[in-house]
Amino acid sequence: MSEARAVLWDMDGTLIDSEEQHWISWRNTLAKEGIVITRAQFLATFGQRNDSIIPQLLGAAATPQRIERISEAKEELYRHLIRRDGISPLPGVASWLHRLHQKGWLQAIASAAPRANIDAVLEALSATHIFQGIVSAEDVQKGKPDPEVYLKAASRVGASPENCIVVEDAAAGIEGARRAGMRSIGVSHDGQHLPADVVVQSLALLDSDAFETLLQTGNCPTKIG
Repeated sequence: MSEARAVLWDMDGTLIDSEEQHWISWRNTLAKEGIVITRAQFLATFGQRNDSIIPQLLGAAATPQRIERISEAKEELYRHLIRRDGISPLPGVASWLHRLHQKGWLQAIASAAPRANIDAVLEALSATHIFQGIVSAEDVQKGKPDPEVYLKAASRVGASPENCIVVEDAAAGIEGARRAGMRSIGVSHDGQHLPADVVVQSLALLDSDAFETLLQTGNCPTKIG
């Protein structure tokens, strides 16, 4: 029996483009607290954990209780927007999820998002059945580039790190994959450099055997598109 092969997916910016929903959620939640933020301020912290973002925005006013209250309100609004409006997968995502599933690859979510957000997104994508494991913010002590999220995801699906491929859109995530001893595919929507083994502007540009080839060939950085 061959060893289990797994693809570990980041969520925000990789499976979905959720920037607008997160922006609306932060803007509206903070407005109720009497705090006005700009899109630039939001983008400067996008992808960080809430307990890192909120102190940057509130400064000395960021008490533990206020951080928790704002964080919970923001995420609840985000999930409401996803459930109300739905969300579409990024180009190439849906076909790859199903192709890998059909070929017997194990798949897991390895994200810094709260578990409830991941569940809401997968439900909106009708993709819950595709994934054998989920690792969320609640499951890890350290964020990316620490490899903890990937090592836990690999463990949950029963795959060794050398048989895992991480799909990520952020340099910190790619670095986390490297530290975990895993190969990586970087999705660079704006064409900026990512230190991944394979870099594409869209998953739709990947060759049909891209994942098998990457596991077989090892680290040979490639840029496509």
